[in-house]
Amino acid sequence: MVDNLSPEERSRLMSRVRGKDTNPEMAVRRLVHKLGYRFRLHRRDLPGTPDLVFPGKKKVIFVHGCYWHRHDCKKATTPKTNVEFWENKFDANIMRDNKNLNDLSELGWETMVVWQCEAEKPEEIVDRLVEFLELGR
Repeated sequence: MVDNLSPEERSRLMSRVRGKDTNPEMAVRRLVHKLGYRFRLHRRDLPGTPDLVFPGKKKVIFVHGCYWHRHDCKKATTPKTNVEFWENKFDANIMRDNKNLNDLSELGWETMVVWQCEAEKPEEIVDRLVEFLELGR
């Protein structure tokens, strides 16, 4: 199928897709900070470069975009063109995510994933965040 955008327009559009400091991540960071927890950001020495790292607790939080990481919600649509490419890309993302979670677990880190659609309603994830951060304190 033909792309509706020129290569330059597609490149400009894709360059705006951020990997860190996204709106959902910022919402989770503000919420966790407001709850009184302090954390480090994007530790590159850990598998998957977690978004929020709590070194003293050996816990990490990933804030995943529903589209790129394939959450089971309405935001995880699949493009109608070049479907095979996108399915392969999404499958690779899921496999990488699972490997990172497994690697972190083997290193003794506890993990939590907050999805983009959940981060849009922070009042609904407060209890889950507190339970994760307080458990095994």
